Amino acid sequence: MSDGPLSELTLLSFESRRAAEIAQLVAGYGGEIISAPSMREVPLAENDAVRDLLARLDAGTIDVLVLLTGVGTTALVEVLAPRCSAARLRELLQRPRIIARGPKPRAALRTTLGMEPDFNVPEPNTWRELVTTVETACSPLADKAIAVQEYGRTNDELLAALRSRGAEVLSVPVYRWGLPEDLEPLRRGVRTLATGAADVALFTSAQQCAHVLQVAADLGLDGELRSTAARVAFASVGPICSEALRAAGLPVDIEPAKPKMGPLIREVAQQARHVLAAKRSNGSPR
Repeated sequence: MSDGPLSELTLLSFESRRAAEIAQLVAGYGGEIISAPSMREVPLAENDAVRDLLARLDAGTIDVLVLLTGVGTTALVEVLAPRCSAARLRELLQRPRIIARGPKPRAALRTTLGMEPDFNVPEPNTWRELVTTVETACSPLADKAIAVQEYGRTNDELLAALRSRGAEVLSVPVYRWGLPEDLEPLRRGVRTLATGAADVALFTSAQQCAHVLQVAADLGLDGELRSTAARVAFASVGPICSEALRAAGLPVDIEPAKPKMGPLIREVAQQARHVLAAKRSNGSPR
């Protein structure tokens, strides 16, 4: 048996793209990981919104471009490539203020176009901090045109907040989140969670929560999944993910100060046993 603060504990992860990384982090603390990938990136090949964005950039009628994710920033450049060279896109992006929600879109912008954003959204990078940053970049927002690169699902709160300030908002989805092509690992993970056979459930995005609940409903286990919260520690990577869990009626027992994977696993290593002891003190079986 491995030594470490997570030894003899089973952690269930719904991470897909960085599944190997999270498994390595958990192993470093002595824990056992069950991987149940829950998401698949599906590019939007035929995309009217991207064509509209290019036309608006060419006409000089976009005031702010908001980049929400690194994957989305890269995909946006790739989708535009057949119609607009990187050199031409760099020229078109000189006029609007570019805002990156965090380090990943900032790095993607640098890698794909050799550019830096004009503004970076401070942590925890929620839509609230983003709106404040947009206001700093381009105030007042009334009658300003703001393009928002979306990240698999529409952030209704962000778009509504910008529109409530009088901005014209162009939503630009470049990919969406689909369920994995092979659903069996996710089904096994949902069954594991619903039966309380894991000690800690790890959520690293809001969309993971939506997919877990969708599969649980398909399996007829949504009630059991919520009941298991009394004896399993639910860990969230940050505020956006936590909001989704709470909205679904699930708890957030552990959340790191920094919304990143490393701090999440470190916080779980420090808190998991205390959380589980408190939850199971009434004698509820695992």
